[in-house]
Amino acid sequence: MKKRALFTIPLSLLLIAAIVASFFLINIKPATGDVKQAQRLNEYTKPAVVRIIDYAVVKWQFLDYNPDVQAVFERLNYQTLIGGSGSGAVISADGYVVTNAHVVEFGKMENQAVADAAFEQLVAIMADYFQVDFNEAYDYLVAWTQYTGIQKATKVILPGGDVLDGETKSYGAPINEGKDVAVVKIEGKNLPTIPLGNSDDIESQQDIWVSGYPAAADSDLLSPDSSLVSTMNAGQISATDKKTEQGSPVIQINAAATHGNSGGPVINEDGEIIGLLTFRGDTVNGQEVQGFNFAVPVNTVTEFVNQAGVRDTKSDTDRLYKEGLDLYWGGYYKHALEKFEAVQRIYPNHSEIKEYISKSEKKMGESKTLWADYAMMFYIGDGVAGLLVLILLVFTFVGGRSKGQAGTAVLSGAGVPVAGEGTGVGVGDAGAGNGAAGGPQTLQVPPGTQTGTHQQEQAPQQGQMPQSGQAPPAAAEPETNIADLNKDGKVDIQDILLALEEHQKRQKKNEE
Repeated sequence: MKKRALFTIPLSLLLIAAIVASFFLINIKPATGDVKQAQRLNEYTKPAVVRIIDYAVVKWQFLDYNPDVQAVFERLNYQTLIGGSGSGAVISADGYVVTNAHVVEFGKMENQAVADAAFEQLVAIMADYFQVDFNEAYDYLVAWTQYTGIQKATKVILPGGDVLDGETKSYGAPINEGKDVAVVKIEGKNLPTIPLGNSDDIESQQDIWVSGYPAAADSDLLSPDSSLVSTMNAGQISATDKKTEQGSPVIQINAAATHGNSGGPVINEDGEIIGLLTFRGDTVNGQEVQGFNFAVPVNTVTEFVNQAGVRDTKSDTDRLYKEGLDLYWGGYYKHALEKFEAVQRIYPNHSEIKEYISKSEKKMGESKTLWADYAMMFYIGDGVAGLLVLILLVFTFVGGRSKGQAGTAVLSGAGVPVAGEGTGVGVGDAGAGNGAAGGPQTLQVPPGTQTGTHQQEQAPQQGQMPQSGQAPPAAAEPETNIADLNKDGKVDIQDILLALEEHQKRQKKNEE
């Protein structure tokens, strides 16, 4: 056994080490690369930040005969457009969007209120064109103009360029009239989303990021598609306990924001919405002062989300996209490409996916190895290695017997088998054959002992000591051969088991 152990034990340890190493490799998490938190949050959330345009078209009828004024009406096509734009965030894969109530207020206003607001705009246009006093233009037009129809619309523009109709499902009225929250529904599936957080957990000076479509970022010098790219600004929470005149809680932040940002999400370090931008601080000498902006806490937003019957529908698009980004940043470009292509299959108009597919394809040659891909091969190899370890251990600790055990294994009945007798097999015996050790034993006959016409040594009976002057039987030297007992053409673990069974039967018979 000692000789076997010198070979089998190190080999078994080597196989066990290989099994452990394979499990370690399979469970290695991909490196996510050296990417700043702000960049991660921006890439994670940008596809779910939307632009919202709420407007009304008011048609006019001019009743006076005044060619100059009538010419202006013709250029306006006898209609004016009134409304505004803001930001919002998709919170469910089936198309629910949260924003401010004042961003979509025209859709909720009475027609007369919309017409009055549009009429003031019309008066301003006429007064500016004819260079007359506003009140003079107002008095003239109120006498000779009336509206004939109003068409309202709420449009949600996704980052990928899709323009969808929005329907307001719950509405909290603008600030100091209500809580300035609205939930809008658009048609869609597998949309990118941003999860809602918990504003009870926020603290002063906590890092936050504001995302949206500020009007200050629009410029005639930019391309038209630049209007579809959201802006993210960093900042901190300045105060957590302030309230509006109406008594609604608000969060003060110092991140830069302006009109157009209204309704945009305030995001924490976990990528969760903790508030919606709602209004800014007062101007100073007619100028906006940055660093004094306010947001509706997300727990207030959640009240309206529940009213709208929004279900927590997580998006597979988000999961695949984030997994793809982490793999891409870690250098696993092949596997990132697979995730990005999966996103494209379930949501083709994702705003970022085409760019990342292109980048991944260009870097395929630099892609790192992800060992988890070879898990099945490792499992098969581990199974084979485990079986080999078991066989080696059985071979080492069961396959070897002491000389005394080998001698006992060949005892049969009351004597030692002679040539041509017995087929006793023990682990370490020759297996099968004539005699206890593969050949006849030479027996010494003491003087004066007769058995028939032959003089032979009388084997001591079981349980008796040899007589004085009688030499003990020579112990058979164990051999390392194992016979092919099951006659399958090879010596394997089944032959070892059969030999053990035969040995146990013989011992039981001797005990009886």
